[in-house]
Amino acid sequence: MVEGTTVTPGSSANAARMNATTTQFSRRPGEKDVSDKERREVEELERREREVRRHERAHRAAGAGLVVGGIKYKYKTGPDGKRYAVAGEVNLDVSPERDPQKTIQKAERIKRAALAPAEPSAQDRRVARQAEQMKREAQRELAVQRRQEGANYGAAEVALGTRAVFIDARA
Repeated sequence: MVEGTTVTPGSSANAARMNATTTQFSRRPGEKDVSDKERREVEELERREREVRRHERAHRAAGAGLVVGGIKYKYKTGPDGKRYAVAGEVNLDVSPERDPQKTIQKAERIKRAALAPAEPSAQDRRVARQAEQMKREAQRELAVQRRQEGANYGAAEVALGTRAVFIDARA
């Protein structure tokens, strides 16, 4: 307002001031106008969408080869009529392999994929814990297999009379 100007109801200066407090703007051609409050909501939805898409892309990239299908988003319609991604998910194949060593490697990849985003969610951390449990179970299974193989190998040597005998040539 210019100094010395008197504002009276119905004056153009008052109308300009009133319009400034309820400023309307158009986002893009074809989208409806939104108020300042709605604009802030749209800005928050845009920020959330960027965050969600970045988060899910991190899962997809780290889980390459484990991802089943694509990224699935949940949307919310903003006051401007546009849909914004506000949540998402990436499905991973978390089934164990037939070979415990391969299961251990897969579990490590699952954990990396789950914790790939800068800020893993509670669900992401839960999947990482499940992958860690899967890895421990596969490690136990592998240890049992190795003990059995060792016992079987020793028994086979005795049965075949093929135990190694070291001869000291200096004797």
